[in-house]
Amino acid sequence: MNIAVNNGDWSGSWVAERLGVELVGDDGLRALLGLALRRNPKRAHLLVSNVLGKHVPQSPAVVYGHGFSLGRRVRELLGDEEAARAVVVGYAETATGLGHSVADGIGLAPYLHSTRRPVPGITPAGGFEESHSHATSHLLLPEDPALLAGGGPLVLVDDEFSTGNTVLNTIRDLHARYPRKRYVVVALVDMRSPADAGRLADLAGEIGARVDLVAGASGSVKLPDGVLEKGQELVARYEESAAQGDRSGAAPSGLSAQFPAPLGGLTGRRLQGQRPEGARGTARPAPTGPQTTDDRTTPHITHVDLHWPRGLPDGGRHGFTPAHRIRLETALPAMAARLAEALPSDARRVLTLGFEELMYAPLRVARELEPLVAAEVRYSTTTRSPVLAVDDPGYAIRSRLVFPAHDNPADGPGERYAYNVAGAGFDAVVVFVDSTGDTPELHAPDGLLARLGAHAPHVLLAVVPSYVPALTEESPAMLPEPLRGPAFSSYPPEDVGWLLQDLSDVTLEAPTEEREEAIQGGGAHYAESLPVEYQPSEQYQALFHAALETSAARLAQAVGVVTETVMAERSPRPVLVSLARAGTPVGVLMRRWARFRYGAELPHYAVSIVRGRGIDANALRWLADRHDPRDVVFVDGWTGKGAITRELADAIEEFGEREGVSGFDPEIAVLADPGSCVRTYGTREDFLIPSACLNSTVSGLISRTVLRADLVGPDDFHGAKFYRELAGADVSVAFLDAVAARFEEVVDAVDEAVKELAVADRTPTWEGWAAVERISEEYGIHDVNLVKPGVGETTRVLLRRVPWKILARAGAGADLDHVRLLAEQRGVPVEEVGELPYTCVGLIHPKYTRGATGADGKAVNV
Repeated sequence: MNIAVNNGDWSGSWVAERLGVELVGDDGLRALLGLALRRNPKRAHLLVSNVLGKHVPQSPAVVYGHGFSLGRRVRELLGDEEAARAVVVGYAETATGLGHSVADGIGLAPYLHSTRRPVPGITPAGGFEESHSHATSHLLLPEDPALLAGGGPLVLVDDEFSTGNTVLNTIRDLHARYPRKRYVVVALVDMRSPADAGRLADLAGEIGARVDLVAGASGSVKLPDGVLEKGQELVARYEESAAQGDRSGAAPSGLSAQFPAPLGGLTGRRLQGQRPEGARGTARPAPTGPQTTDDRTTPHITHVDLHWPRGLPDGGRHGFTPAHRIRLETALPAMAARLAEALPSDARRVLTLGFEELMYAPLRVARELEPLVAAEVRYSTTTRSPVLAVDDPGYAIRSRLVFPAHDNPADGPGERYAYNVAGAGFDAVVVFVDSTGDTPELHAPDGLLARLGAHAPHVLLAVVPSYVPALTEESPAMLPEPLRGPAFSSYPPEDVGWLLQDLSDVTLEAPTEEREEAIQGGGAHYAESLPVEYQPSEQYQALFHAALETSAARLAQAVGVVTETVMAERSPRPVLVSLARAGTPVGVLMRRWARFRYGAELPHYAVSIVRGRGIDANALRWLADRHDPRDVVFVDGWTGKGAITRELADAIEEFGEREGVSGFDPEIAVLADPGSCVRTYGTREDFLIPSACLNSTVSGLISRTVLRADLVGPDDFHGAKFYRELAGADVSVAFLDAVAARFEEVVDAVDEAVKELAVADRTPTWEGWAAVERISEEYGIHDVNLVKPGVGETTRVLLRRVPWKILARAGAGADLDHVRLLAEQRGVPVEEVGELPYTCVGLIHPKYTRGATGADGKAVNV
C-alpha cells in the first residue's frame, strides 16, 4: 500500500543533495519515507514516514491499513494458536497507534504501549531507554500485572528499525523479568546497516529464544563521513530564522529563495501526497501572520462530545484487551457520526489531529469518518520531537506550529509541535486530546488551539477521557466485561455480548416432572434450576429444517420491519439489548439487518429477565455506565400474554427510582406480537418462528438464565450455562445465515410494510391477555401463569414443562406440524378450538404432582 511519489518530487531530496545522504533499498522505499533535519547530538537526519500519521497528514485508511496488514503477517508467521497467546507492545510516542493497529491485525492479542507519562501509584512492569531519542525514558504500566507474564510470543512494534538498540534494550529488560521462548519485532521499515543486521540473531543466541522480524519494507541510509557535523551546521543556520516564524505561523523575512522559510508560501508547490492545483483540497498560500475566524484573541472552538464509552481505555498505556477492542468497534460508528454532524457542511479538506501518545483513538474515529463525509480526511498527530521545517517540495517537513505542552508533563514544561498543518489548506481541524491534556495551556492565546485557528477557519475539539486504573481495594467493584463467543456461546464475538456469569461447571438440571412439582408447590422458583436439555429426534430435526426453509423469507421480512421501525422511531444508532435467550437470535438478526442495509455495526448485548424477579439490575448498571440509556432498545422474540412486557416496565421503573438513572424505555421490540402487547414489532401474526422449536442448540448453546441466591450475589450478573458438549447438534449460526440470506429479496416488502406501520394505530389492545384469562377460567386452571399462548410459548411448554393440553385454532396448518409431533411424543392431546386469537395455546398441567403421570413419566388426562 504505497503512496505514489515521483522521484523528482521525493520529500528527501533536499537533505540528500545538501548532506550526500542516500536512501537505498526496496522499490517503494521513497514512497514510504522522506528526510528532514533535527538538532540531535547522535543523529542529524530524521526518517519521516508518509504512512505513520505522525508528521505527514495522510488518509486514515492508509495509516491503519499499513499497521493492520503487518499484524496479519505476524499472525501468519505465528499461526493461529500462538497468535492467540501473543502480547503486543508498541513504542511511545511515535508507534503507539501503529502497535495498536498491528494488534488488531493479529486478532485476539492484548496490547500495551510504553509511555513517558508516569501515573502515581502504578508500579512500572518494566522500562528501557531509546538511546537516539530526544526523550529517552520509557515506562511499561499495565493495569494487569500478569499481562506480560505469560509464556506466549511478545510482539514489539516500532515505526522504524534502524540500529536495533531500542529493541535490544527492551528484550533484555523484559526477558530478565518475564522470560519466554519467542519474540517478533515489527516495523514499517527495516533500515539497519549491514553492521547492525546480525545483532538480533546474536541476541537470540544470548537469551536462548527465537527472534523474528516482520517489516513493510527494507533498505538502509548511506551516510558520508562528517555528516553529523555538517547536518548540525545546516540546522543551526536555519534555526534562528525559523524561530521567528514558529510562534506566529509567519514566514520570517531575510531568507533567500534558495532556502525557503519553514512556514513560507506554498504557491506553485504542494505538500507530500496532496492533490495538484485546481483539484479539491488544493493547498492555500501560508498566512503571513496570525489569523482567526473572528475578532477575538482566540478562535471559536466547537466542542464535540463523542460519547466515549465509559470505562473504555483511551489507548494502550495501561493495556487494551480483546474485550476492550469489541467495545470500541461497536461504539465507533456512533462516534464518527457525531463528528460528521459537527463538521461544517462545506468543508472540503479536514484534518483529524491526535495528541502525542494518543494516536490510536483518533485514528480509528478518523478511519470511520472518512467514508461518511464528502471532504478529504487526513490524519496526523502532535509530537514532542523538534524538527527543522523547510518549505520545499523536496523536504518532508514543510511547516511547523510550535505551542507549549498542555498535559503537565513529568519532565516539566516545554515546546510541542504540529507538522505540515500550516499552509496545507485544511478547512477544519478536529483536535483529539485526552482529558489530562485538556488544560488552560491548550486553550491559551499561544496554545495549540489558537495556533491552529490561525490556519484553519474551523477548529473542533474532542476530549477522550483519560483512563487511569483503579488503584485501591476500596474502589467500587467493577462489573465484568460481557461474555462472548467462542469462550461463551457459539455465536461470533461481535454478534452479541452476554451480560451473564458462566455457570457451566455447576449442576443445575433437574427432571422436568420434579421441577414442575417444586415450582407449582411453591418450593422453588423456575429460575433456580434448569430443565434437562431436550435433544430432538431425527424426525423433529428434519421438521425444524423444513420449517426454516419455508419461513425464512417471512422471518427476514419481520426482522427488517422491526429493525427499520426501531431505527426510525427509537434511535438511529440503537443499542440492542435482547432478553436472553429467546430474544437473542432476534437481536443478532436485527444487528445483521442494520449492517446489510446501512453498514451500521450496532452494539448488541443479552441480559436476563426473570418473571417475578425482574431484570438483572447489574446489567442495567453496566449498560448505563457505557451507553446512553435513551439509545437502549430491549428486544425479544415474541409476545405471549404480555407478562414479560409488564415485568420489564415495572423493573425499569423500580430501577430508575432506586438508582436515579433515567432514560431506559421499557417498551420491547419483538419479531412477532400476536398478543398485541407492544407498539414495535415485525408482525402481529402468530406463526412458526423456527428458533422457538429448539432450546440451546438454536440459541448459541446457551441455557435459560439462572437466578439463585447461593450462586448469584448482589453484585453479580445472573447466570447461564454454555453447553459446549452439544456443539455437534448446534444450528444457531445456520439459522441466522438462512434468514439473513433472504434479506435482499424482502427489501421492497419491508419498506412498504414500514410505511404502513408508520401511519397505523399500533396501540396495544392486550387482546392476548384477555384471551388467556378467559381460557384459564374456562378450563378450570385459575392461574394465568399456566396458560402459554402462541406457537413459541406452546413449544416451550412441550420442551420444558409438563403439558396438559394443547389448544389449536381450527384450520391451523404447517405452523403446527412440530407442535403436533411433540404432543404425540409426550402423549398430550391436541384440541381444536374455533375462536382463538393465537394459532395455538399450551396448557401446563394444573396442580401437578408426579402422581399425575403415567408409568412412562408422560402427563395424562385427569
